[in-house]
Amino acid sequence: MAGVSMAGFRGRAEGPVELQVVPYPALTVFIDFGDALLVDDASGERKRGSVVVGLASGSVRGCGRDADLLQVRLSPVVAHAVLDASSELGATVVALEDLWGRDAERTQEQLRAAGSWDDRFAVMEAALARRHEAGRAVDPEVAFIWGQMVTSRGRVRVERLAAEVGWSRKRLWSRFRSQIGLTPKRAATLVRFDHVAHRLAAGHSAALVAAESGYVDQSHLCRDVMAFAGMTPTAVAVAPWLAVDDIAWPARERALRG
Repeated sequence: MAGVSMAGFRGRAEGPVELQVVPYPALTVFIDFGDALLVDDASGERKRGSVVVGLASGSVRGCGRDADLLQVRLSPVVAHAVLDASSELGATVVALEDLWGRDAERTQEQLRAAGSWDDRFAVMEAALARRHEAGRAVDPEVAFIWGQMVTSRGRVRVERLAAEVGWSRKRLWSRFRSQIGLTPKRAATLVRFDHVAHRLAAGHSAALVAAESGYVDQSHLCRDVMAFAGMTPTAVAVAPWLAVDDIAWPARERALRG
């Protein structure tokens, strides 16, 4: 399904491992089969099992020793239909059961019974397709504007996009916020941050990345990075989370697969 990517992570550490979840322009579903614990520092909530992490949740940490989990990334356009709660998931962590009810329990049972990662992927793909077919699609205008943000790596003028689809600024803000979970400006900034983080992780200097990404100067880049990730560009470039996430950061070490 377009707008969906999956990865499986399995491994055991000698001691507890703690990783910060770096914000990413997709909603992330974690189906945990090990001992992972997600901590939302903003709310103080601690969750185990299957959870959904919002688009801009930069205060979330993952902790555990035995890694065995399925990661599913959903474009916010897809997530609107699949999760039916986009407006509530801008920067939050929600239990999958709270969104899917009994369907979450049935899906997790099927995933536990699966004999391989490919089988797990197939089970999840079927669940997502079923819910996508029954869910509510975003407005075509919202989907178009999100696509333009991604294609331009966040370097767009939202007012121009509103005019292009024939909407007023007020209507765009309202519809986009309710269906994507962030305001258009915040969403575009998140997409740009994601591109910046990729470039920083690839070893490019903050000054060069700022110039290439359309920032007025390096200080503005630092401000955005700090706002989303709570750390400096130098820290983002070597963040442990980036080293294990082979979907968001393909140039880094690939995740263990079993």
